[in-house]
Amino acid sequence: MPRISHPRSSSTPLHEGGELALIERIRRRTGGGASTALRLGIGDDCAILRPRAGEDLLVTTDFSLEGRHFRRDWHSPQSIGHRTLARGLSDLAAMGAHPMAAFLSLALPRAVARDTDWLDGFLDGLLELAKQHGVPLAGGDTSESPSEQVLADIILLGSAPRGQALRRSGARGGDLIYCTGALGGAAAEFAQVQDGRGGKTQTASSMNPHLFPQPRLAAGQALLRRKLATACIDTSDGISTDLAHLCEASGVNAEIDAANLPLHPLAQPLKPEAALKAALHGGEDYELLFTAKASVKMPRKLGGVPLTVIGRVVAKKRRAPQVTLIAADGSRSALAPQGWEHLR
Repeated sequence: MPRISHPRSSSTPLHEGGELALIERIRRRTGGGASTALRLGIGDDCAILRPRAGEDLLVTTDFSLEGRHFRRDWHSPQSIGHRTLARGLSDLAAMGAHPMAAFLSLALPRAVARDTDWLDGFLDGLLELAKQHGVPLAGGDTSESPSEQVLADIILLGSAPRGQALRRSGARGGDLIYCTGALGGAAAEFAQVQDGRGGKTQTASSMNPHLFPQPRLAAGQALLRRKLATACIDTSDGISTDLAHLCEASGVNAEIDAANLPLHPLAQPLKPEAALKAALHGGEDYELLFTAKASVKMPRKLGGVPLTVIGRVVAKKRRAPQVTLIAADGSRSALAPQGWEHLR
């Protein structure tokens, strides 16, 4: 099956609208990339990468499925391309990794494959984010979709010093819980998109956390480099769900102070109950949720992004809630995971 990395001469005739034309169009857009680890990219049967000595290779993959993660009548092609890559980059950020290369597999309905405006917009969004973070598109695959829906799969390769990648399993009782940036903005903007407001936005900004989420790579890399964090995860599924994952991996419980949650400007106008729900359960904020020893002097910002203490880690106790939410009035309640989970 031909791949994005399928060898071909640029002078070979193309059948308009066919798979080879699609592959060639993508190849011409990708350029060489900035990763020193990529020794051979698009143009052969395989890409060749060479991590530096003393580094671990980190690999993550994410599906982006039309009707589940985006809709062409709601999202611009630029947003869809950006979001496709941002999902994988956020996973690398959560482990403090440096991106090395991306691999994109696309299954397109025939009509979409022939829509050069849509395809160019998709590549604009994906490749602009790739350029920002120095990650080359090194290959992938193309296919005709078995339905009228677009299916995209992104594979990201990254590197971290051997044995030092941030993980979910290092939190201990007494650690403080931090998050980067602001929460609830993606859920608030998604509600606007559902109502038909602003979904076709083509340019990324901080006021578009759903349409153009910003993976916190610089913050994650700083956490690793400066050895600040004991555990880390990204908030793709929502604080309540992702904190539960971290607690489970670390064998601890946690307490969250509702009054300390940093609300995104889009979530601030919501009624208090709706704002709290967006911050805790909304998901797709792609911020970093991490723990650190209370004795660590944490900077106010990392990678240009504000840090906020939102709670603390406590020792695991039998019959105690895994996560406890402390309201502004001091009342306490169990915080059940209510973020996103497929197949639930």
